[in-house]
Amino acid sequence: MLSTKEKCQALGGGLFAGLLFGSFIAGIGWAMDIPDVYVSHSTGECVQVLNYVEDDVYTCDNLPSKYNKVWVK
Repeated sequence: MLSTKEKCQALGGGLFAGLLFGSFIAGIGWAMDIPDVYVSHSTGECVQVLNYVEDDVYTCDNLPSKYNKVWVK
């Protein structure tokens, strides 16, 4: 039989693991909303911006502060 202290420690570890997992899932969701900026490998210039959020209007002339850089030919 587990003591009260052991039960509390087990519960605390489970809560911590749940919070950690929830933060991880939220981070993945946030990362998937970041636009992809296609950059030419030969020139180093922006070729295209893919916006995943409907309200975003980022272009090569108006790059977001954070984006995923995708190298293209």
